[in-house]
Amino acid sequence: MHPDLARLRRLLRAACAEGGVPAYERARLVVAATLLAEPALDAGAKITLETSTTDGLLAVTLRLPYPVARSQRDWLPLLPDAGDGAGLTWHLPTTPARHPAPADDAEATREETLALIARADGLAQEQRELKHELAETNSGVLAMYVELEQRDEQLRRAHAVIFRELEDALRPPPPAVPSLELAVHYSPTDPDSPTGGDLYDWFVLPDGHLHITLVDAVGHGVTSTRHALTVTHAIRTLALEGHPFRDLVARTARTLATIEPDLMATVILARIDPATGDVTLASGSHPAPVHLTPGGDPRLLRSPVVGRGIGFPDPGTPELAHCVLAAGDTLLLYTDGLVESRKDFQEGQTRLLALARAHATLATADLPRELVTRMHDVVLHADDTVALAVHRIPGHGKRNP
Repeated sequence: MHPDLARLRRLLRAACAEGGVPAYERARLVVAATLLAEPALDAGAKITLETSTTDGLLAVTLRLPYPVARSQRDWLPLLPDAGDGAGLTWHLPTTPARHPAPADDAEATREETLALIARADGLAQEQRELKHELAETNSGVLAMYVELEQRDEQLRRAHAVIFRELEDALRPPPPAVPSLELAVHYSPTDPDSPTGGDLYDWFVLPDGHLHITLVDAVGHGVTSTRHALTVTHAIRTLALEGHPFRDLVARTARTLATIEPDLMATVILARIDPATGDVTLASGSHPAPVHLTPGGDPRLLRSPVVGRGIGFPDPGTPELAHCVLAAGDTLLLYTDGLVESRKDFQEGQTRLLALARAHATLATADLPRELVTRMHDVVLHADDTVALAVHRIPGHGKRNP
């Protein structure tokens, strides 16, 4: 992220916290300002931000070096007031309550993401209730139905913008790790609602090891997204607190059992030492990863005893799986949507191994997307899909004999 863009977001969040602006309205403001400011900052232009509070309203003005067309402003998740085009102003109601500004961008993004999800749940409930009222109405049905369709279209257009920002927030960019190349591709079941239950998280621990979490929450839509986000956040917190790797799945399940009793999710964890290429895997009811070597046959990394996921009976990982990524090797993690598009899991894994071998020389950045595209040539069962690749760069390690 451009440093000036990060500073802009911090200033907006601080102003909203001081004015008691709800997280949902703050999220819409931050998304709107980000969509406007990012192209200007990437082009090297200067922007200015002005905030003030009067008569119970927080006024936020963003000044750009060029005017913004009305058509572009209309697509923003929070519409600014009419203005000269280059200076855009938003007015948000304030409340007597004061909220501390989020500690960092990641915390703010999580808070705003959950607020957006809750708002989307509320909008969906409002829509269901309106449709129910229409079904019980004996007069004026046609006029109200037209109005509903218009509202649906407005909601779809507004959600499209929010969902694009939401998708970026939920799916973090790869961290920089010496000797490793990381890449990921996400394919939603419904392109118009890219918020399914397949989420991932990757970060570098204080000891330099790379940690990867891949979650597939049961269900679809914003509820499964909330469940998957809850799991990834819990695992990250426990991992950074230093809990043993083999206990993370079981401890996460126990932690969330009373908070989210209906949550069910498969999960796979990977812990990688960039210096040696040593990989340790903990799987909870999740498809086995693929170990791909240059010129060799790809193999599935199955644990001796398969563990169970979050919300399943006796969750945890009784046996860990291990491998070594030598220079040029690739580790492929994925959710079951990759291998179940033809409704045959075993056949899907066989096809995946064949395709992985055929594309072993493909650039890491292109490999996940290419595998998803070819595996989904025939889709009899649509499901969210994540494919994630970790490649050990040649020259940074030697293959064990």
